[in-house]
Amino acid sequence: MQQTDLPVQSARTLIKATLGAAILAAITLTTIILPAEYNIDPTGIGGALGLTELNTEAVATAVPEQVEREGQEFEYRSDSVIIEVPAGKGLEYKLHLAKHGHMEYEWTAENGQLYLDFHGEPTGDTTGYFESFAIATATEMSGSLTTPFDGSHGWYWKNQSDQAVTITLKTKGFYSVIGLKQ
Repeated sequence: MQQTDLPVQSARTLIKATLGAAILAAITLTTIILPAEYNIDPTGIGGALGLTELNTEAVATAVPEQVEREGQEFEYRSDSVIIEVPAGKGLEYKLHLAKHGHMEYEWTAENGQLYLDFHGEPTGDTTGYFESFAIATATEMSGSLTTPFDGSHGWYWKNQSDQAVTITLKTKGFYSVIGLKQ
């Protein structure tokens, strides 16, 4: 049988290795990580290497476009409405929002689920164009919308069951109510 002798490291060697690793980590942090990730460049090396440019581009692509809400066509409002969708029928409920108008919504259905198409139609369009934001079959939905164009925006619900379904819709934002369309 062979015996293998493994060298045992002394405490002094382990301390030297730990200090060396800590110094290397501190240098990497101050010269590479801080300039690239946080645009903090205490040594100037990050700027010389072009690492501060990485952070500027990342922030520009990561931050969503800020939309100016001042001067909106509509005042801020909050509404709640109860809508009954008859058995086997469909109907629409619409709001008018200006371009970049914002609203938050929440609706729940009692007595069953509904097919829905949450969409918008541009003002003045005569081609029949509409843009769908969500198509699903659900008993509830909540979210927000910042509109890409001026026009009517809302829901088409279709009740495919044999009993009426009652919807409670809550909205808040910058809009005017158009109401029900059957």
